[in-house]
Amino acid sequence: MTNKLFPIARLPDLALEPFEMGEAYICRDAGFSDSIGLTQLGASYTEVPPGKSGCPFHVHHVEEEMFVILEGEGTYRFGPDSYQVKAGDVLAAPRGGPEYAHKLTNTGKVPLKYLSISTRADTEICEYPDSGKFLANTKEPGSRTNRFRYLGRMESEVDYWDGEDSAG
Repeated sequence: MTNKLFPIARLPDLALEPFEMGEAYICRDAGFSDSIGLTQLGASYTEVPPGKSGCPFHVHHVEEEMFVILEGEGTYRFGPDSYQVKAGDVLAAPRGGPEYAHKLTNTGKVPLKYLSISTRADTEICEYPDSGKFLANTKEPGSRTNRFRYLGRMESEVDYWDGEDSAG
C-alpha cells in the first residue's frame, strides 16, 4: 500500500531555507513540487529582502521559468531591458540565449515574495552572461541527485581529441 498524496502546498507552512552570497544575494526559499507529487514541473516560493536578489543574471537553455509576484515590487532585468514589477505581475523567462537572461531584484521597502514555476529537465545548460560562466548539469534519471555537474568558462575548452590515445 502506498501513501496517499496530499496535492496541496500551503505557503505559510513551508520551511524556508536561507541563502546568502555576499551582500547582493540574499533570500529564503522552499521548493515544493516534489512534496505535492509533481515530476515534470518545478515550483518554489521565495522571499527576497529590499535591495537584494536571489540569483545572478542567467538563462536556461532547456528549462523555462515563470515568476508570479505575490507581494512587493522589484526590477526584472530581462535580456537588454529592465521592467518594474509588482504584486499581480507574471514574468516569463523562456529558454534560449542571452536575449532571455533574467534577474529579479527587490527595489521596494518590504520583502519581495514570489512563486517560481518551471519545467524540469534531467539535463540542463545554464549560462551567466555577466560573468561569462556556464553550468552543465545532468541528474540521475527520476531523481534530483546530480550525476554530472560542471561550472566553468568557455576559455577552459579543450579540443575533442585532447587527452585521447590516438594510437588505438
